[in-house]
Amino acid sequence: MNSLVPLPVLLPILGAGASLALLHHPRIQRWLSLAVLASVVVVAAVLLVQADRHGPQTVWIGAWPETLGIVLVADRLAALMLLVSAIVTLAVLAYSVGQGMTEDEEGAPISVYHPTFLVLVAGVANAFLAGDLFNLFVSFEMLLFASYVLLTLGGTAARVRAGTIYVLVNLLSSTLFLISLAVTYAATGTLTLAHLAQRLAELPDHVSLMIQLLLLTTFAIKAAVFPLSLWLPDSYPTAPAPVTAVFAGLLTKVGVYAILRVQTLLFPGSPLTDLLLWAALLTMLIGILGAVAQSDIKRMLSFTLVSHIGYLILGIALDSRTGTAGTTFYVVHHITIQTALFLVLGLVERRAGSTALMRIGGLARIAPVLAVLFFVPAMNLAGIPPFSGFIGKVGLFQAAQLDGSPLAWTLVAAGAATSLLTLYAVAKTWAVAFWRSPREAHEALEAIGDSVGEAAVEPVPGHDTRPVHQHRGHVHTAAGTVSRRDIEEARRLGDDNEPDRDFYALIQAGEDNRHSPLGMLLPAGALVAASVLLSVIAGPLYALGDRAAVDLHERTPYLSSVLTEEHP
Repeated sequence: MNSLVPLPVLLPILGAGASLALLHHPRIQRWLSLAVLASVVVVAAVLLVQADRHGPQTVWIGAWPETLGIVLVADRLAALMLLVSAIVTLAVLAYSVGQGMTEDEEGAPISVYHPTFLVLVAGVANAFLAGDLFNLFVSFEMLLFASYVLLTLGGTAARVRAGTIYVLVNLLSSTLFLISLAVTYAATGTLTLAHLAQRLAELPDHVSLMIQLLLLTTFAIKAAVFPLSLWLPDSYPTAPAPVTAVFAGLLTKVGVYAILRVQTLLFPGSPLTDLLLWAALLTMLIGILGAVAQSDIKRMLSFTLVSHIGYLILGIALDSRTGTAGTTFYVVHHITIQTALFLVLGLVERRAGSTALMRIGGLARIAPVLAVLFFVPAMNLAGIPPFSGFIGKVGLFQAAQLDGSPLAWTLVAAGAATSLLTLYAVAKTWAVAFWRSPREAHEALEAIGDSVGEAAVEPVPGHDTRPVHQHRGHVHTAAGTVSRRDIEEARRLGDDNEPDRDFYALIQAGEDNRHSPLGMLLPAGALVAASVLLSVIAGPLYALGDRAAVDLHERTPYLSSVLTEEHP
């Protein structure tokens, strides 16, 4: 029994309660939340070391009978996921503070950001540590209500609409999860994973297969596996940058983790291998084709998020030690890269006023640091050597080659094509948003406006010509009259859903912020540096993933840890 195991869940929950009591003291809220998440990072690191050296760390909560007991388990996989999630959530919270998301301002009563964010962190931690299906269900519900609050911050129409879609989809998956729990308990008399691993093997094959299909469908919705991924590209891009970053980096990975856990622990030698391989193939291809077709960077990254879930499902579907090791390494890479890219994209949006490719340009010249921060993780996402994305994909491709089936070889080809198309998508973004001049961006936007019968912006005959004028705190453009306060507030919150707002007007009027806020730049830069560090420590990290894969497929370390610790 390890008393540290519950702390990654308890600390954020207690911090959320304390932060809620400090709604009118935003400065104390900020320091409290940062201290809580820093503590979670330390605890998670200690648990990872202990799990790697001494095996799974287990604790039973309360003196419940064994079939009802609440057990938390930190094995190598859970502890690694816990540490990575704690690091990225700490970076995202620091970024949020720098952006001003957490301030209790008049007209934007969002001081609930801190308690909500901490509940989200607790839900993620609880999902990774959950040793029974009902506790995993509770984790998903914590994520659901915290996610809805964060998605709808600011109360704009686009965010409420996206939040409604998100909630409806997740309510459907929650209902399906409850049905799965009822069927599982009726068939086995328990929801504890360790007991299920023993009892499911005693069930008739058709009953076990039905339970597996129910659980996989539920988790596939959470993980955004095609065709259950259509909700994601419309839900994530409308949220503020730090919210989108933590959603893209973590929430889908909770679903992937759940699939990996149940497939290896509950359903070894699954008959659904081919079904999962086909799901991985379609997720890769449909996701990346959607990304290539996008003209907005947020939506492009949202579709690449879906496509790269296919790589993770590929490693799980192979049902082998090498495939699981590849998935373990790649999920760490993808959490870090996706979170870093969305944080950098928040800086792009603040700097240029938009993430629509037709409205921005010249960022490499006017913000070279920002250009580098985008370029490095973008190339990593595309799998360019020697970055960790390349290493992870090679590991997954080798696992597929060892499988040797025609479908596995097809996935190798599809994975390589997906990687090339990812490179095309991010290279197109770089060429348009960062490389072309601001004047070219204006001319392109003006041409689009003329083609629909209305000019989007005033002509820009030269760099010194200002196509806007100002009067009493307002900016006047061809698109209309806009309050500078409205523009600045929209840029602070990352809200670019009003067609009559000419965000670029501030740049042309000389009102642009020439430097990104240091409080946003440092956390984003730290995550980009961490993504590069993954390439440096790829050997030890991959070895850790391999040891975790051995434990997952042997199952004995997990089962013996839980069953020897339970109460009589």
